[in-house]
Amino acid sequence: MNISDQDYDVHAPASTYYTTGSNSATSGVGRNRSVTTFSRKAAEPTSGPKSHAPRRRRASHDPKSKARKFLIDVAETQRTILEQEDTDGDFQITINDIGPKSLLLGTADSGGYRTIDVRGTYMLSNLLQELALANDYGRKHIVLDEARLSENPVDRLSRMIRYHFWDGLTRRIDADGLEIICADPKNRSANHNPRIYIPWDQTEVYEYYQKTAAARPHLNLEVELLPRDITPEYVKSINDRPGILALAMKRTEDTKGNVNFEGVPFVVPGGRFNEMYGWDSYFETLGLIVDGRIDLARGMVDNFAYEILHYGKILNANRSYYLTRSQPPFLTDMAIKVYERLNPEQEEENKAWLTEAFRASIKEYHTVWMSEPRLDRKTMLSRFYPTGLGIPPETEASHFDHIIEPFALKHGVSIEEFDQKYNDGEIKEPELDQYFLHDRAVRESGHDTTYRYEKRCANLATIDLNTLLYKYEIDIGETVRDIFHGEFTDYDGIKQDPEVWFKRAAERKERIDKYLWNEEESLYFDYDTVKEKQSTYETVTAFWALWAGCASDHQAEKLTENSLSKFEVTGGLVSGTESSRGLISLDRPNRQWDFPFGWAPHQIMAWRGFVNYGKMEVARRLAYRWLYTITKSFVDFNGVVPEKFDVVSLTHKVEVEYGNVGIDFKFVPREGFGWMNASYQVGLSYLNTHMRRALGTCTNPDLFFEKSMARLNILHNGVDEMRRRSSILAAKRLARSGSINEASVTRITNDSGLGGGADGAVDFTSRSSAEFLRPEPAQADAPPPSEPSTAKPTIMLQQFTLGDEISPLTTPDAEANAQKVLQ
Repeated sequence: MNISDQDYDVHAPASTYYTTGSNSATSGVGRNRSVTTFSRKAAEPTSGPKSHAPRRRRASHDPKSKARKFLIDVAETQRTILEQEDTDGDFQITINDIGPKSLLLGTADSGGYRTIDVRGTYMLSNLLQELALANDYGRKHIVLDEARLSENPVDRLSRMIRYHFWDGLTRRIDADGLEIICADPKNRSANHNPRIYIPWDQTEVYEYYQKTAAARPHLNLEVELLPRDITPEYVKSINDRPGILALAMKRTEDTKGNVNFEGVPFVVPGGRFNEMYGWDSYFETLGLIVDGRIDLARGMVDNFAYEILHYGKILNANRSYYLTRSQPPFLTDMAIKVYERLNPEQEEENKAWLTEAFRASIKEYHTVWMSEPRLDRKTMLSRFYPTGLGIPPETEASHFDHIIEPFALKHGVSIEEFDQKYNDGEIKEPELDQYFLHDRAVRESGHDTTYRYEKRCANLATIDLNTLLYKYEIDIGETVRDIFHGEFTDYDGIKQDPEVWFKRAAERKERIDKYLWNEEESLYFDYDTVKEKQSTYETVTAFWALWAGCASDHQAEKLTENSLSKFEVTGGLVSGTESSRGLISLDRPNRQWDFPFGWAPHQIMAWRGFVNYGKMEVARRLAYRWLYTITKSFVDFNGVVPEKFDVVSLTHKVEVEYGNVGIDFKFVPREGFGWMNASYQVGLSYLNTHMRRALGTCTNPDLFFEKSMARLNILHNGVDEMRRRSSILAAKRLARSGSINEASVTRITNDSGLGGGADGAVDFTSRSSAEFLRPEPAQADAPPPSEPSTAKPTIMLQQFTLGDEISPLTTPDAEANAQKVLQ
């Protein structure tokens, strides 16, 4: 079979592309070959006596319109491209490399004799990635479609997320998964043996892991049973024996009645993580749903419900040192979105599943967020307020040295000695207790770290948390009413009344308006429950009120018109304003959740929020900005998909605490970053065709919107002209029929789309009497003649939005539209 005639998907996942057809292990590609495909010498004629073999078609006659394929020696081509192009030695081909950015590859149809130049950073970096993927599947020689190298970057990134990245981020806690899961880079204890903690009432699961430890002695696995009551004191007592926390498992039985367990899979934030994190999981689930990975998304919900039922809360992550710490609550919306995508033919099973998710949500709502210390009794608003004790053990050993040093000097001991005595309770320092309370609260908020929360996080009733709880209250009320028709009981058997939940939501909205909304500033702020006043830090999470639906139309307008510009920059939305962050110096360095950094969850929440209030054009604009930032880095930096961006400078190379996860890889990105992957897949659903096409060419957002506005202005002017001409033609027809006289006058207001004088009328008095139309009846809502109209043509606002494709002005449809306006 001819290599070029095969019927297959050029952009198939690597698992298919490099294991089937010409690239299968039995294809014979690369065998019995006398000509290599990577050397420039392959295209040069050889010397020696002429061959008397039958004359063959000249390789140079390969049709140029035909899809081209390359015949490649994987190892040799990889060596060549790295040697020639990777000038900074990071095993990536990026715009920072100063190589020639050109490599000759032999074509498959010519047997490698005819060569084609592969040029540019993007194609060469794609070549390097494809070679690494081929090597994963043991291919020494491959036939590679040029289309895989020149693929539209939007399509390529979306495909890699769908078919590669999610799998690279998927973990499972069971006998097989423990090989990876148990490794904990944050374990600074003397005993580095992997350890797993099991809930007190999971006897079968405990026995399963004990058998696993015995069957796999090389793991050195320690299995421990948690107590029924998990107190802060207990959690501190096991800080020197950290371990992974068990998650949900599927119980199975074979034909002989033997019981086995399989871990319910989940997605981790990035490749170096092995734990299921809190709010990361919500956004990852949104991406999984877009990509049709419903079973994996459902498993994420199952694991959250398991955590609430057995550990009392959705955890920061499923490690023992996070047992007293939660994260922003998203479970109700997460469960609803998965439920909506389940097989409708299994509705009874689906409802049973949703029941468990919502029972867990109700338990979390009451026992975590509406209980002290997280609940502030005076405002009845909630705060991030974890209950851990001592120094957070998951940080780097020297992370708090600059904080502890003055206290160590005060007590005349070393920092190491102070750490031990303070954790053991031998030294009491209330000021330090408060510092670590706020530090833990920052981590519970998910925004670690930011000057917004510096030394006060646990005191703040934040706009983020309280809008999320408002959404819980609305979701629970609507779900009980609309899906369960009022027949729903919680874990304690208490029947839930949807009206009670709607009342809770209404009361929370009143408190949010009272304590968090600032009419003068057109923005929501956090409220300091200790100082009893609003914070002045301007945070992009103010737009979460739009996502939750708790802003009034008036507040939504003020947020959009007066406050959005404070956060919108070229690359998307910044976390906070520059003025709120304050000056940066050696003693006051950048924090990753402040200006100028942008994060995926903030973008996703804002997009949905603006759509909720009928502002799709704003959502599209913001989505394009963010997706451009991701796509540009993907194209210029070897397929990188990082944790965050500097959205002002449009770069993933950031000088900030913790660096940037997802950028340190060789040859090919394997996982991207969880919520960044999700933001790309979700964001694409907001773009129209024109915007997606512009994104594929990496058109700068500011330039794109400038050109789009220019195109709209041209269209506006063109249609106005067509309307004018149509009115003249109509007037001539009426004049010929004798239906009008010279005293007639026409006034076509801006409500009909034409510009004119100060009162919005178009004056035809300079023309002959035959060119007059009868006066239009006055508009009830038209401005008085003394007030110039600033209204834009209504028909234009209805038919075109920023970024839409625009038809030629002379089409029959455009003429017909102009006629309709005049009728």
